[in-house]
Amino acid sequence: MTTIRVLLVDDQDLMRRGLQRLLELEPGLTVVGQAADGESALRELAHLAVDVALVDARMPGLSGVELIARIGRDHPGVRCLLLTTFDEDEFLFGALRAGASGFLLKDASPETLVAAIRVAAEGGTVIDSHVSARVVARIDGGAPPPSAEPSAVLSPREDEVARLVATGASNTEIAGSLFLSEGTVKNHVSAALRKLGLRDRTQLALVYARGPE
Repeated sequence: MTTIRVLLVDDQDLMRRGLQRLLELEPGLTVVGQAADGESALRELAHLAVDVALVDARMPGLSGVELIARIGRDHPGVRCLLLTTFDEDEFLFGALRAGASGFLLKDASPETLVAAIRVAAEGGTVIDSHVSARVVARIDGGAPPPSAEPSAVLSPREDEVARLVATGASNTEIAGSLFLSEGTVKNHVSAALRKLGLRDRTQLALVYARGPE
């Protein structure tokens, strides 16, 4: 099993310590660093190998959304999950626009958090179920025109792959489930994005989370 390297970014020391203790109990996860603010996180990323960063929304200096945008620009290989107590629109939509792999409210269960880290590390997208409906309704460009139902635009296989993307499954998991190669799964995802006029897997997940009009 490949070990997923995690960076914790939160201005509350108690929160960071609690997350570290939780994640250290999970096989295949290791916390390689901690940071109390955005600038410290960027300094850590300059010398650490990180797969997933758990980023608090509100911190002194750089906000979580601003930090995620910086990480996406300077460290594109790092996947980011926004953790927040606040389900305010500026955090939810801002995180996705900044390139986050998703977001979770801090009252999520430990099992949900661990699963989200694994999904993000594999290239998947995670959207907290409590706010997904609002994101679907409000995110800019998050859905094709109402007349364009995905199943009418995509091939049956592309539709099948897209539905699994919407569950948060990674390419590896989809490949195993459908007995396809990862390269084939990537091609189907790319085709679905192109046909539906979407930017990324997050928007694809939102289209399917919305369901029929």
